[in-house]
Amino acid sequence: MLDLEVVPERSLGNEQWEFALGMPLAQAIAILQKHCRIIKNVQVLYSEQTPLSHDLILNLTQDGIKLLFDATNQRLKVIEVYDLSKVKLKYCGVHFNSQAIAPTIEQIDQSFGATHPGVYNAAEQLFHLNFRGLSFSFQLDSWNEAPKYEIPHGAMVKRMHIYTGNNLQETRAPAMPLACFLGNIFAESVDVLRDAAGPLGLKLRLLTAGCGPGVMADSKVRSLERSISFGDSCQDVLGALGSPHKVFYKSEDKMKIHSPSPHKQVPSKCNDYFFNYFTLGVDILFDSATHLVKKFVLHTNYPGHYNFNIYHRCDFKIPLVIKKEGADSQTEDCLLTTNSKWDQIQELLGHPMEKPVVLHRSSSANNTNPFGSTFCFGLQRMIFEVMQNNHIASVTLYGAHRTSSQTRPESSSSSH
Repeated sequence: MLDLEVVPERSLGNEQWEFALGMPLAQAIAILQKHCRIIKNVQVLYSEQTPLSHDLILNLTQDGIKLLFDATNQRLKVIEVYDLSKVKLKYCGVHFNSQAIAPTIEQIDQSFGATHPGVYNAAEQLFHLNFRGLSFSFQLDSWNEAPKYEIPHGAMVKRMHIYTGNNLQETRAPAMPLACFLGNIFAESVDVLRDAAGPLGLKLRLLTAGCGPGVMADSKVRSLERSISFGDSCQDVLGALGSPHKVFYKSEDKMKIHSPSPHKQVPSKCNDYFFNYFTLGVDILFDSATHLVKKFVLHTNYPGHYNFNIYHRCDFKIPLVIKKEGADSQTEDCLLTTNSKWDQIQELLGHPMEKPVVLHRSSSANNTNPFGSTFCFGLQRMIFEVMQNNHIASVTLYGAHRTSSQTRPESSSSSH
């Protein structure tokens, strides 16, 4: 049985690990994977057709804990303990819930002190006692009439929530805490730079945890901007973004079959290679001969995609200038984002002339893919990988020397 410390408005954890509000989804999953012998039977719950309409949930069924992540930014928003019989809980080092200590209203008063009167929810038959960043829900099944303010003696806690602010219904995922940076850089936003013909490069707004010389107490989140363009050298990218998490060398060119004369192409002695920046949600492809940037891949990290949880979500924005029909001089500025759906994109850019390329991802060790195929469409030197629920899984950007007829994104990680 897990023995966990409750920190209101912040976290739930122990000396080895903690789930902190604002933590990225990937870090929470990494904790669960590392401690899989202790934390077992974890469910991933999400809406398959409308993934942005409901929170993404990690359900620790054996321990009675749910971790609710904001569907848009994929950071931890609420920690819910829904079965207190499966876990030990303490506050400031003192247990208020264990096999020997029942979580009654008297015990909560003793451990947490006074607060405002509770609020009764008739539909749930629960009495909610709220502290800042923490709430307890008491079961009132045995009472015929709910009291107005005071929770009856002996009432037992049924659920507990940890969140930010004073209102559980209105809470939002906070900014990522300093403890979650772990020496990495993260992308607050990624703007695609382009001209009338197509993409030119990326402007990234980055977040990093900087600190004064030798003084960890002075640590704070720093924001900085970096730009990368097609044709930039390998050294330019390293200077702007630092070392990648992984370098992946392409072992084969799966797009060769779509070339005009694939049998006439001279085999390359070297392979193009990707810089994988997992915490940015970005891959950068370099030409093996020139070592210059020739492609960017932006990942949305939707659940239900084969590459889910390899990358953090890339919050990208792609500006478009759309000519209005019947008026040569009039244009309209539009913006594509990580949350845009394929039918919305087609309304802005028009329908592709060619049929999509069907992409079925699988690993070399296991040929099965439970999520099904995706469909790749090419428009304006951009390739949109579309999931079966109409959401965008990734966007691949090509430089001016690439042809838009190549409509299949590259495998850019050894995990693909």
